[in-house]
Order: sequence, then structure tokens, then C-alpha cells
Amino acid sequence: MCRAGQRTMGQIFHGSRISNIEITDTLFGGYLTLVAEKIVPYQWNILNGKVAGAKISHCMENFRIAAGEREGQHSGVVFGDTDAYKWLETVAYCIANGKGAGLEPLADTLIELIGRAQESDGYLNTYYTIDHPSEKWTNLAEGHELYNAGHLIEAAVAYYRATGKTALLDIAVKCADLICRIFGADGEKPDGCPGHPEIELALIKLRDATQNDAYLGMARHFVRVRGASPNYLLDELERLADNRIFPEFVDYDAKYAQTHLPPVEQTSAEGHAVRAMYLYSAMADLAAVCEDADLAAACAVLWDNVTRKKMYITGGIGASAYLERFTADYDLPNDRMYCESCASVGLMMFGQRMASLTGKAAFYDEVERALCNTVLGGVAMTGDRYFYVNPLEVWPPNCLPSTSMAHVKPVRQKWFDVACCPTNIARTLASLGQYIYAENDEALYVNMLISSRILTELNGGTLTVTVDSTFMRDGRVNISVSSDRPQKIRVRIPRYFANPHFASSVAFPEPGADGYTELSAPGGTHTFCLQGEVTPAFFASNEQVRADAGRLALVMGPYVYCLEEADNGGNLANIFVKPETEIEVGRSCEDIPGSLPLLHFGGERVTKAIEEDGDLYGTPLFRRTGTRLTAVPYGLWNNRTPGEMTVWLKALL
Repeated sequence: MCRAGQRTMGQIFHGSRISNIEITDTLFGGYLTLVAEKIVPYQWNILNGKVAGAKISHCMENFRIAAGEREGQHSGVVFGDTDAYKWLETVAYCIANGKGAGLEPLADTLIELIGRAQESDGYLNTYYTIDHPSEKWTNLAEGHELYNAGHLIEAAVAYYRATGKTALLDIAVKCADLICRIFGADGEKPDGCPGHPEIELALIKLRDATQNDAYLGMARHFVRVRGASPNYLLDELERLADNRIFPEFVDYDAKYAQTHLPPVEQTSAEGHAVRAMYLYSAMADLAAVCEDADLAAACAVLWDNVTRKKMYITGGIGASAYLERFTADYDLPNDRMYCESCASVGLMMFGQRMASLTGKAAFYDEVERALCNTVLGGVAMTGDRYFYVNPLEVWPPNCLPSTSMAHVKPVRQKWFDVACCPTNIARTLASLGQYIYAENDEALYVNMLISSRILTELNGGTLTVTVDSTFMRDGRVNISVSSDRPQKIRVRIPRYFANPHFASSVAFPEPGADGYTELSAPGGTHTFCLQGEVTPAFFASNEQVRADAGRLALVMGPYVYCLEEADNGGNLANIFVKPETEIEVGRSCEDIPGSLPLLHFGGERVTKAIEEDGDLYGTPLFRRTGTRLTAVPYGLWNNRTPGEMTVWLKALL
């Protein structure tokens, strides 16, 4: 049984308040400023249809029509309302982290519009309000009503915590109360569950904000009825065979929506990757709050399957462009895969919750991997271009429309018809502080060595911790602690941080079984000078990963590196590298943000492969020439001259 009480029940620690954290890192601090000053205004203009040459977003217009302020029909995707909700959530985090000055009046204007679009019983979905009022709650598989409501709730809780204002929270509560009347054991549709999970984790956040346990019960119900027999969503689609929202999804099956088994019995990641991550995140939340050992065990098994058999080295997940889904174990193609940006956001969410549930630092290895590579790579340093798909190999001439490569874009796009990723990236970067710091009644946890500062109340005292991290250049991290009483600081020592020690006379406490090193800070001010070795190295894949057989990837710290045509010329597929090649750590590139070093190493390029000049095939005659290569962080690729890119290089064995 779930019990009433504080949300940290069953958790080892919980994320710190964003308003207590300042991120000073040259890379991520810069991106936080970019979100507030460039991305939020740009996305506002996009949502209002004011960016020339971009895919048209009908988001704001739909709200105005639903509110009765304009005439017209609904345009755009059925889940388009969530672009506005995630924009609001981003603004809330910008306000909380001190970079949202001036954004609040604009957000309040949007909140008022959303309120006018809400129906009297609490229903809020412009697609159904405008064009399909008689079809509400009849197509949970495709209609995204519960998904939309989930993002509304997340935005409302974030905005309430950032500003103290309740207007959006009142809208969300009214909507959630309607959902509790429609669904649940005593509702009108007791067997219904969302086709796209999201409402579950949102309801848990709403319960935390309101202390209304009905929302927790509703979240638990949605997870418990998922995968029951008969299959509610498949039966629904069979009834709607002639009235589908997405008739092209003829292969919508139980695995696609994670309804093939009850969630507690699932052992492998299946179906749509984003839906899976949101479901697993809710499962981890429920495992903590309800102290449900079975759900916790299922989450551990699913996490292991994803990260050990279905995850790219960049933290990307979801290999198939068709239905944006997981495929077989070890099926990880590099050039025509998907790796939706939202899926890596979801991986971060799931990993953060697993760390909180178990107290294990190792989960942050993959949280950091996803952040530093795929999530960061999803947005340009200018803030106005985005990747939806994140390939590990790009040859621009074959990214052709009306082919199997049409989904792979060689450059970031202004916007998308389905625009879930840009706003998802924005809200994730704006809320980054909650991924860096966590706490409980006994200690502050530092989960990522990103330069930052936190001021918090802990153990009955005031605590300030400042992290000054330059480990990508010199292996050094200074952790300054100022407190009015003794405090414990628990620091995750990443796997890539070799030979950690303190540069002073302080003895280095070896990490415990949970992966954290505990620093005991006396009252007053003290600085711990953590020193280690962060060196570049080539990695290979498990031999079961056919796409990477005989190939090498270059990694330094949490960053995967790649080759770009801008530095290395074209036809990167003809480059070979010896695994033992020495790697030189160079200076940073002025044309890309963050002051991360470039990496240089020697390789060989095939200049001739067959004896017959001009023929397509012929007698083998391989000729190679030495070449000097330059690699850049994958998360920052495509910020200069567009061209080819590759992560995996052929090994010269």
C-alpha cells in the first residue's frame, strides 16, 4: 500500500531545489543562459507562428480558437498543446535558476489563455474541444489526452514552485480531478490507461505539491491496469479501425505501447522509446513512494536491459526510425538509427530516479552520458536549430527525402511538424541543477562534477558548496564547503576519473559500495582539492553489436568525440585507426562553446581500393596514406560548416 507522507519516502535522496543552485560551468552555464535569452524567446515566436521558413506551429492559435477568441479548426498534431506546457515549464525553471527576469509576464499571459480554453468541468485539450467534442476519452491509444494533461501538470507544479502563483496549478488540479472521476476503480473507464505514458509521473508531482493522495492513487492505478487482459488499447483501436488519428501506424502492437505485460513483469525495453522511459520513470517514483519492492526490481531489470544491450555509446536509445522504437538487443546501427532527443531526456529522468531510489551513484554514469552527448547535441549553440534524430554517422548526400534516410537530417532544423524535442531539451537544460545536486537529512550529494554553487539548509544548518571543475583540462575539481556546523558531502567519483586523490594532506576516503566518496566537512570553510586523471581513450563495443564490429570510438571523460568533415575532409568511411594510436589533448576550438579540448591523433586513409580506375568494382589494390585527424565532442558537432560526421572509426588491426 502507498502511504501518505513526504515524497522522499523510500528514496535515499531527492533532487535539490533549482532555486538554490547556480551553474557557473563555461559549457552548461552558457547553455542555461542560452535557454533564457535565446531559446525561450525563439520558441515563443515559433509557437506564435512568427519565424519565417520554419515549420508552422499552430499551438497558440489552437488555444485561441478553443477559448472562443478566434474562428477556425484545429491544426497540427493532436499533442501540440504540450509545446506550450513545456515552454511554460522551461520558463519556470529559468525563473527558479535566476535567469528568467522578464519572462514571467509573458508566461502569465499564456496561462490566462490556457485558463480561458479550459472547459467548465476541467477538460483541456484543444484538438477535442475544437473539432471532436463527442470523441473525448474514446481513443486513449492515439489521442494523447492524458499525455497532454501530464505535461500541463508538470508545468503547473514547476511554475508554482518557482513563482508561488497558483493560476496554472488551479487549472491543472481541475483537470486532474476530472481525470480521477473518469478513470480509477470507481470511474467511468476503470480499465483505461494512457497510450503515451506521462500522466503517471506528473500526478506524483502534483500529489507532492498538493498533498492530495488521490493523485498518487490515480498514478498507481494507471500503472497497475497497464498490460491487463483484455488489452484496453488494442481493443480500442480495433473499434476505431475506420476512424484512426494515425492510420499509418498499422503496426501499433502491445509492445509498442508497453502493454504486452503488466509493467511489474516486463524484463526488456520494448516499443516506443520515449513512452518506455516515461513509464519506467513513473514506476521508479511509485517504487519509492509506495515502497514497492516488486516495482523497484522491475525497474532495475529494465534499466539493465536498456543500458547494457540497447543504448548507444552517446546515451541515445531507440534504434528504429519506424515507430521510434526499441528493436532487438545489440541492434545499434549508426547511420539510419533514430535516437530521438526526447528519448535521451527520458533516460536522464529514469536514471535520476533510479539513483534516488537506490542511492547508487552508478546510475549517473548514463545520466551524464545522455546529457553530455545526445541531449546537448540536440540544440545548436545559437539556440534556434534542433536535432530530433541523433545519428552517429552522417553522409549528407544520402539523407534524401522519400527514402529510408529521410528522417536523418545533416543539419539541425528550425522546427518540426512534431516538435516535442526542442521544448523537452529546453526544460531539461533549464532544470539541470536538480541533476547535479541531491540531498537527504544527513548529507548533500554531488552527482556530477559540473562547476556550480548550492546554498541549502541541511541537518539544521546552512550549507554552501562550490564546485570548481576543470577536470577535462587538468583533472582537478575543487570542492569548497562553508557551513555553520559539521556536514557530510557525498561526491560521485565517475568511472572515467582515474586515480582520485586529494592534493592536500586530507586522506582520500575510498568510495563506498554506493559509489560515493564521503567528505566530512567541519564547521567553517574548507576546500577539498580533488585530483585525478581524465584521459582520452578508444573504446570498442560488445562483439554482438554488428554495426560496430572492428570499430573504435574515442571518449574523454563523459564526452564521446567524433570526426567532422570540417577538420578531416570527406569520405570519413575510408579512415582507419590503430587502437594503440597515441591521442593528443589539444586546445579548445573558438568556434564551439564550452572550452572542451579537441583531440588529435594519427590515422590512415584509403586513397585507392581497386586496380581499375573508374570502375565500381574490381581487383583489390589497397593504398593508404597517413593522415592527422582532429576530433570534436559529439554533443557540439554541426556547429560549424556542415558536412560528414562519424563517431565509430574502422580499426586497423
